[in-house]
Amino acid sequence: MKQVKVYGPGCKRCETTEKMIKDVASRLGVDVEVDKVTDMAQIAKAGVMSTPGIAVDGKLVHAGGLPDETKLEAWLK
Repeated sequence: MKQVKVYGPGCKRCETTEKMIKDVASRLGVDVEVDKVTDMAQIAKAGVMSTPGIAVDGKLVHAGGLPDETKLEAWLK
C-alpha cells in the first residue's frame, strides 16, 4: 500500500489533487492511503513552499499547482 500525503490548507486545488490521486490509484489497481496535512508548520517542515504538495512513501514528489496525471501514475506504480 502506498502512503500518500497531500499538503495544503484545504483549498479547492488540494481537494482536486486528493481526488486525482484516488482516481489514478483506482484505475491502476493500487491501494493508497491518502492523508491530508493542513497544519502550516507541518507543511513547512516537509519542505513544501507552494501548495498543494504531494509526498509518496515519505518522499516529496510535487509542490505547487495540480499534478500531471502521467506523473501521478508513475509516482503510484
